[in-house]
Amino acid sequence: MPRPRLRFAWLVLLAVACVRAPADPGLTRPSTIEAATRSIDDARLRAADRDSANWLTHGRTYAEERFSPLRQIHAANVGELGLVWSLDLGTKRGLEATPIVVDGILFLTGTWSVVHAVDARTGELIWSWDPWVPKHHARFVCCDVVNRGVAVYRGRVYAGTLDGRLAALEAATGEVVWEVVTVDQSAAYSITGAPRIVNGRVIIGNGGAEFGVRGYVSAYDADSGELIWRSYTVPGDPSLPFESEAMKAAAATWSGEWWEYGGGGTAWDAIVYDPGLDLLYVGTGNGSPWNRHHRSPGGGDNLYLSSVLALRPDDGALVWHYQTTPGEMWDFTATQPLILAELEIDGRSRRVIMQAPKNGFFYVLDRETGELLSAEPYVEVTWATGVDPATGRPIETAEGDYGKGPAVVKPSPYGGHNWHPMAYNPETGLVYLPIHDTWQVHAPDPAWRYDSWGWNTGTDVSYSGIPETTVALRGPTGALLAWDPVQQREVWRVSHPLLWNGGVLATAGNLVFQGTADGRFVAYRATDGEKLWEAPTGSGVIAGAVSYLADAVQYVTVLAGFGGPPLLFNGPEGRGAARGPGRVLTYAIGGTATLEVAERPPRPPPVPAVSLRASMQDVLLGARLYHFHCMMCHGIEAVSGGAIRDLRYASAGVHERFEEIVQGGLYIQLGMPGFGEQLTPEDVRRIQAYVLSQAATARNASEDGHP
Repeated sequence: MPRPRLRFAWLVLLAVACVRAPADPGLTRPSTIEAATRSIDDARLRAADRDSANWLTHGRTYAEERFSPLRQIHAANVGELGLVWSLDLGTKRGLEATPIVVDGILFLTGTWSVVHAVDARTGELIWSWDPWVPKHHARFVCCDVVNRGVAVYRGRVYAGTLDGRLAALEAATGEVVWEVVTVDQSAAYSITGAPRIVNGRVIIGNGGAEFGVRGYVSAYDADSGELIWRSYTVPGDPSLPFESEAMKAAAATWSGEWWEYGGGGTAWDAIVYDPGLDLLYVGTGNGSPWNRHHRSPGGGDNLYLSSVLALRPDDGALVWHYQTTPGEMWDFTATQPLILAELEIDGRSRRVIMQAPKNGFFYVLDRETGELLSAEPYVEVTWATGVDPATGRPIETAEGDYGKGPAVVKPSPYGGHNWHPMAYNPETGLVYLPIHDTWQVHAPDPAWRYDSWGWNTGTDVSYSGIPETTVALRGPTGALLAWDPVQQREVWRVSHPLLWNGGVLATAGNLVFQGTADGRFVAYRATDGEKLWEAPTGSGVIAGAVSYLADAVQYVTVLAGFGGPPLLFNGPEGRGAARGPGRVLTYAIGGTATLEVAERPPRPPPVPAVSLRASMQDVLLGARLYHFHCMMCHGIEAVSGGAIRDLRYASAGVHERFEEIVQGGLYIQLGMPGFGEQLTPEDVRRIQAYVLSQAATARNASEDGHP
C-alpha cells in the first residue's frame, strides 16, 4: 500500500469562490490552529452545549441534538441569507460529512476519506491529507466511497479510512501522528463513519455486513493509537471461547453455522456518549446474510443485530441492549442517528435516547435502563402491525417473511430513515428527520452460497416480478418530517419529489435547514414547516449542515454532493437528482457570491456497442453473476445512476477488452477490481451478454415510446 502523503493546499486542485475580504492570515497559522484545537479536551467536549460559537463534535454536543442555539439568523431575516463562499472538493461522488468547527476552522472529509482543513470565514483551503485508499477497495463498500467526518481532540484530528484504518493527524498541519489498522484487511470491512472521542479514547466502528463480516466497535488511546478494548456485536464460532458473557448469551439466540457467513451487526454510524450516566450507546446493523433462513435456519432473535447497545466506555462491557428488529431479514439496521434528550412523559422527566431506525418505528427508550417508553410508526410499515409495549417486540405480519416466496415490504432497505442526520429542537420539542416512502420486493435465493468476495444477502436481487399484494406501491419519494416524540405523532411534513434528501440542522432562530436531492438548500420555519428561503446548490445534498460564529457573524455550512445507493445499485431512483461538482457551501446574512449551476442534457438511449452470440440461458446466468459481483457499483439490472459507468453505454473498445477489465484488472487503478479468482472467462462472457441484452432492452423500450 502506498504510504499516505500530505497534500498542501497549493498542490490540491480545488477551486474556491469568496466575496468577503480575506481573514487575518494569522488566524490560519499552524501555531494558532494548534492552540485552538489543543484546548479541545474532555472538559470542553462535555461543556460543548455552552459553546454556541463552535461545532465541536459530530452532533455539536455529546447529546447529538444537531441544534444550534445561535439566533442571529432567524425566521424573520433568513430571506436575506446569501452564499459567502464555496469550495470545490474535486469530486462528483457522495459527500456525507458533518464538519467540525473550532474557532473559525472547519475540519471535514470528502470522498475516499480525504481530510481537509478550511478557513470557515473565507473558504481558503489550509491543508488536505489523502490516505491513498487503494481504489479497488471500493468493491467492499456497500454505498459509495463516502466518509461522514472527523473528531478533533487535544490538537489532533482523527479520521477513519475506507480501507479500515484510523489515523491521528496534527490539526495545524495535517501531518500523520499515528495510524493503525482497525480491521482484517483481507476481509470485506470498511469505515465510513465518524469517530467519537470519549475520555481520551477514540471510538470507531466499521461496515461490511452485506459482504459477510462480523461487526464490532473499538476504542483506541487518543495519544498513542493503542487498542484499549474491542466489543463484538454478534457471536463468533461457539467452539471457541466467547469474548464476553454478552457474546455467550447472544450465541443462544442463533442457530446453524452463522459464523461462517460473518453474522453482520456492523456498527457503521451511530455512536453517542452520555457523560452523566457514563454510558456509550452504539447502534448495530443488519444480519449477514440478510435472509435469516440462510443465516440462522433454526430461528432465533440473533442478538445483537439491529440493536441499541449501552456499553461501559472504560472497557466496552455491555450494560443493556434493546433490539429493534429481532431476527431481522430486511436490512433494517439500527445504525441510524441516536439523540439524547430529557422529555416529560406521563408527568415525569425522563432521560431518553431517541432513534428512527430503518424499520419505520420511532423509538423512545429510557437511556439508563433500555426500557421501551414508546414506539410508533413514522412511515408506512407493512412487515409489522406495531410494537408490543409489554415485550418491546414488533408484531410481525405473515406477508413480511419472504422465506418461501417473494414479498413486498415497506420500508425498503433504504429505510423509513437512513443515516442522514436528524435534529431535535428543545424549544419546539420536535424532532426533524428526513424520511423515505419506499418498498422492496424481497425474494429468496435458494441457490445462495456464501462468498467472501461478493454481495451476500441471500436474496434474489435481480427478481423483478411484483407478487399479488394489497400494498399501494407508491414512491419512491422523500419528505422532511416534524415529529413530536412525546405524543409520538407527526406535526407537519414537507414532501420532496425524490428520496435520499439531506440531513437536518435546527436552530434557535426557529429554523430548520435541509438540502435536497434535486439540488436545493432550504430553510423552513420550525414551528409549522413553512418554506422561508432556498438557494440552488448545483448538486444534490445528502449531508447535514452546521452553524457557527466567526468574527461575530453566524454562518451556515453544508456539503453538496449527491451519491450513495441511488447513484450506484439503484440507478433509476437517482433520476432527477442534481449531479454537479461536490462543494462546501457557506452562507450568511448579506452574502452575495454566486454559484455556477450547470444543466445536464438528457441522455439518449443506449445503443449496443457490439453483437455477441449468446443463448438465453447464458444471459440468465450472466444476470445472476452480474448481480452478485457487479450490481453494487454498476446498478441493479445494469442501470447506473451516474456515479459509476453505466455499462449499457460501454463502447466497442471496452467490450473488446471486457475480459481484460473484468477478469484481469486492467482498470484497477480507476477503482475497477479484477475478478480473476472469482470468475472464469465463460462467466465474464455471460456477464457481457447480459449487459448487452440490457442495452438492447433499453433501446427497444425507447423506440416503443417508453422511458
